[in-house]
Amino acid sequence: MYSDLADDAHPTAPDLTASERLDWLRLIRSRRVGPVTFHGLIDEHGTAAAALQALPEIAAAAGVEKYTICPVEVAQHEMSLGRKAGAQLICWGEAAYPKALYGLNDAPPVLWVMGDASLLNRPGVALVGARNASSLGVRMATRLAETLGERGFVTISGLARGIDAAAHKAALTLGTIAVQAGGVDVIYPEENTQLAIDIAEKGCRISEQPMGTAPQARHFPLRNRLVSGLSRAVVVVEAAVRSGSLITARNALDQGREVLAVPGHPFDARAAGCNLLIREGATLVRGSSDVIEAIGTGVPLAPRVAKPTTTPVQKPNPLPGPVPNHRPLSEVSALHSQILARLGPSPLAEDQLIRDLAMPPARITPELLTLELDGKVTRQAGGLLSRVD
Repeated sequence: MYSDLADDAHPTAPDLTASERLDWLRLIRSRRVGPVTFHGLIDEHGTAAAALQALPEIAAAAGVEKYTICPVEVAQHEMSLGRKAGAQLICWGEAAYPKALYGLNDAPPVLWVMGDASLLNRPGVALVGARNASSLGVRMATRLAETLGERGFVTISGLARGIDAAAHKAALTLGTIAVQAGGVDVIYPEENTQLAIDIAEKGCRISEQPMGTAPQARHFPLRNRLVSGLSRAVVVVEAAVRSGSLITARNALDQGREVLAVPGHPFDARAAGCNLLIREGATLVRGSSDVIEAIGTGVPLAPRVAKPTTTPVQKPNPLPGPVPNHRPLSEVSALHSQILARLGPSPLAEDQLIRDLAMPPARITPELLTLELDGKVTRQAGGLLSRVD
């Protein structure tokens, strides 16, 4: 499993010169050169410049005709885009490069970084989970990020909607790293634009992809290996059996990281992946103390200033009278989807649902009644709601 020894076994070479940095970028951006090939070429030829000279001959020997290396103009343009975006390029072996990645045979040779690069070398815990997270899942991710952050752990996730976004938000002032699937200057999904801006200001965003790259399906597994690789442990809060979160968990096992999971209701598909991981030996998580017990302590931070209290939402009448609804059907359908996404088989208090949706009670309660009449939501004693699957 992850050991502090990984933090000590790292290169001590000085930072690259501007010319060497450009050569590194050209080498990794050349066709058929991935991280494993890159490191092999450096080991064999000593420098990126020498490897670039040898590449056409190596490609020809492999049967690749008319092979050309990445033009210097292309690399210079990417460097220019990085400067305009306010990003810095960190190369493997430099002081700022994350030490946790040195044990990976496919560690990215270069990383584009926006924000506080020092976070890359603090102990981190990955919090990952479903994009269509339930209210309970969001609250659990938020609580874990806050309490682990207070114990000195950086929260690492993938800037996706749902669990990822909740974890990043909760850890903004405590330390969070967003690993992006596309270029570090390309925010995806668009709805997380403000969150991404906040992370760049208070935390750290990183990517191994070229600047300006729109994320494609093939980029997400690559991102997931970095989410787990940067972490001492991966905590899966909610996940279906076939999901990117479980890919991240498998990566973590291959990389020698701890894998932990939050259990969920057996009838909720969003908990199926977590329950499967626990059945296969992952550590069950009830709170941050379970995570700390598995991986040890971090670096305690100064106490946070208490959050200002907010006015509690008044609990609505469980059986409101009819409210005229003149909203477009598309808007009503979207609200129904939001309500059902927040609910699961486990009961949730109605006032908590209203707080989670951040909408006026008068807008939500009529739709809850409609969903009850449609048999999609059931109400229990004490104003508790659950989804009917």
